[in-house]
Amino acid sequence: MRREEPNRGRGAKSNPPNRFESIVVEKAPEGLAEYFVDPEPDRNILTKFYIDHTKSILAKNDSPDIPFTYSLNPYRGCEHGCIYCYARPTHEYLGFSSGLDFETKIMVKHDAHVLLEKQLRNRNWKPQVVMMSGDTDCYQPIERKLGITRRCLEVFLPYRNPVSIVTKNALVQRDVDILKELASLNLVLVTISITSLNHDLIRRMEPRTSTPAKKLETVELLADAGVPVGVNVCPIIPGLNDTEIPSILEEISRRGAKYASYTIVRLPNAVKDLFVDWLQREMPERAPAILNRIRDVRNGNLSCCDFGERLRGEGQIAEAIGQLFHTTCKRLHLNEAKVSLSTDQFCSPADAQMEIF
Repeated sequence: MRREEPNRGRGAKSNPPNRFESIVVEKAPEGLAEYFVDPEPDRNILTKFYIDHTKSILAKNDSPDIPFTYSLNPYRGCEHGCIYCYARPTHEYLGFSSGLDFETKIMVKHDAHVLLEKQLRNRNWKPQVVMMSGDTDCYQPIERKLGITRRCLEVFLPYRNPVSIVTKNALVQRDVDILKELASLNLVLVTISITSLNHDLIRRMEPRTSTPAKKLETVELLADAGVPVGVNVCPIIPGLNDTEIPSILEEISRRGAKYASYTIVRLPNAVKDLFVDWLQREMPERAPAILNRIRDVRNGNLSCCDFGERLRGEGQIAEAIGQLFHTTCKRLHLNEAKVSLSTDQFCSPADAQMEIF
């Protein structure tokens, strides 16, 4: 009989210490376990959701290598459980861990649409593209029930404010009706993030995202509906999925995608240890070579926080990856048209009401 895997369906298998907290929960010492209660015994851990009482919904970004100023994240933490996710350390600001906490303790901004409308009504707001989401996926599994992302789209539409969406979940198909309306006004771009076409690898590496087949189906459905759609080959992990670049780009081109981008994996803070643990557990025979390849594009390290370099890496391997990507895009006629969403149609309902009088 097959033994049930502990924490099955989760990316991380542990909770590393929070770098901002001086108190951490550790397992009981050998021989004394009977006197302690283990807060997380070896079992499947259920996801817990908490109300986030944030007072503002648009986060401002000033990073020079990020092509947007404001992002909207309806959730903090992400149940997708991608083991490499660079956003995991943001959970430490909440007193949680980058590990299991990040994917099992989700903060829900239930009134995000109300806060968004308040922001768009502000006379100081300058119409511009808002990114959904900059950190965690706006279409993670709980969105199916809560519909917070959809309600935000229903705010963007009447205000005619452009929005760009990045997701790993086919749930975005649910909102194709409103995405078509936004697209008819040149107000939306949807980017599907595809890491690999290998179903088994995806189930292990990002356990609760949509399958590669569903992601490709989503690209085709959106393209057929007239919604501008692109794909982010992300993250590229040298030695693991970099050889898939041509096949991914060929598949998405065949399904109607017009745009493509990529980023190299980055493993900040606790993500480094979580990823190394996952790699040694899931593919021990390949782990040393993959880690060495990552170090080759990170100047001997496993991560880099320098603007520009953190997204593309450096060195011969990084240059080869970039050349392979761009050569394939050119062959497939991807990125020939520039994405330029409209900002000159912005219309505040409050302003429109005043014009009547």
